[in-house]
Amino acid sequence: MGKEVNGVSRSRFEMFTNSDEAVINKKLPKELLLRIFSFLDVVTLCRCAQVSRSWNVLALDGSNWQRIDLFDFQRDIEGRVVENISKRCGGFLRKLSLRGCLGVGDSALRTFSQNCRNIELLSLNGCTKITDSTCNSLSKFCPKLKHLDLASCTSITNLSLKALSEGCPLLEQLNISWCDQVTKDGVQALVRSCPGLKGLFLKGCTQLEDEALKHIGANCPELVTLNLQTCSQITDDGLITICRGCHRLQSLCVSGCANITDAILHALGQNCPRLRILEVARCSQLTDVGFTTLARNCHELEKMDLEECVQITDGTLIQLSIYCPRLQVLVSIVHQNDYLFKEKYKKINKISKFPVHRNGSSIVWNPVLPSPPTSATQSLSHCELITDDGIRHLGSGPCAHDRLEVIELDNCPLITDASLEHLKSCHSLDRIELYDCQQITRAGIKRLRTHLPNIKVHAYFAPVTPPPSVGGSRQRFCRCCILL
Repeated sequence: MGKEVNGVSRSRFEMFTNSDEAVINKKLPKELLLRIFSFLDVVTLCRCAQVSRSWNVLALDGSNWQRIDLFDFQRDIEGRVVENISKRCGGFLRKLSLRGCLGVGDSALRTFSQNCRNIELLSLNGCTKITDSTCNSLSKFCPKLKHLDLASCTSITNLSLKALSEGCPLLEQLNISWCDQVTKDGVQALVRSCPGLKGLFLKGCTQLEDEALKHIGANCPELVTLNLQTCSQITDDGLITICRGCHRLQSLCVSGCANITDAILHALGQNCPRLRILEVARCSQLTDVGFTTLARNCHELEKMDLEECVQITDGTLIQLSIYCPRLQVLVSIVHQNDYLFKEKYKKINKISKFPVHRNGSSIVWNPVLPSPPTSATQSLSHCELITDDGIRHLGSGPCAHDRLEVIELDNCPLITDASLEHLKSCHSLDRIELYDCQQITRAGIKRLRTHLPNIKVHAYFAPVTPPPSVGGSRQRFCRCCILL
């Protein structure tokens, strides 16, 4: 074997002779072509491989396949495709996403693990065929693994976490959301052997109790992100342990954990000054008292989801407007029930889109199911005690003029057009949600648009019952779910 150049042996270059008629192959060194190919995506590499024999060798060289994401390429692949990729890439492969590849199972991933021992990031999100056997393979052959996504792999049990703890000590981020067989025993084994964990996603792991959180708090000082959404058995006791042991925490989601109280907000304020994202939707015991402590101590807050925190009032908004200058978005995260509600009205009225012409262009509302938010957010949906006065303080706060991008006030019945007047000076405001805000009028929205002409306004105006009939003619569009 000749000397290697960028992972390709010189003997492989020698196969390219002057008989190749392509000018680019004559003018550019093969090392440079290989470097160019290294910037191409999977689809383009496959196309280049069909151009000529020389390009086939270069395009399929393992050094070009260090990062592969098949989600946008092809999801109905079989296990043999993964095996072939692993044989081609070998030790070059660092990142692989098989998200949504339902046909991939344990056998293919064992072959993959044996061939790609330098893998650092692996996403198996939604690969429902895999079991604990896959984690055993990863533990045995992939000691450099840092990020692993097993969300919705419902056959995963505590045995997987124990295997990962034994063979993958460098693990920094693990997503086992909806793996509802996992209990405190698996979490305990994992965190004791992976002290460098920075991100832990346990959404929908309904068997987890406070004991699991106490293990996390005691063993994960580097933890930055923790998602416990719908882990309904946890209480203040477990979360307080997290706060006291994880001072670097920046993102916490406990939406749907109805047992928590203001005690957790006090603990966050006292122990986690770097907190940027807090999601506490449907935590109905939280009050202004807790949020006051939080706002006065966590000045880096950017996103808050307070949907259905029914006890908070304008007092919370006032504190946030004073002490949280980095707040970028005041928005309601559209949860599954909201999505179905809006879809229901679309089907009733047989409307799939709602065009509104503005400055010669058409806006179409196209709601999607929620994904992990990428921008700072705060939700006030179903906070029925919020009034115009709270919005006035928010609109005049330090975050409003330069940072506030989105505000959602779904189902806030006390909000009127006066709130829209208070938001006129928020020049960064891009979108406002006003579903079922009965006191908001079209005239108020029109006045807002004179100051913010590019803003997107999503509003829902309930139809009159029975619907009016003018001259017996049927309206083309009803007033449900209209995008203004």
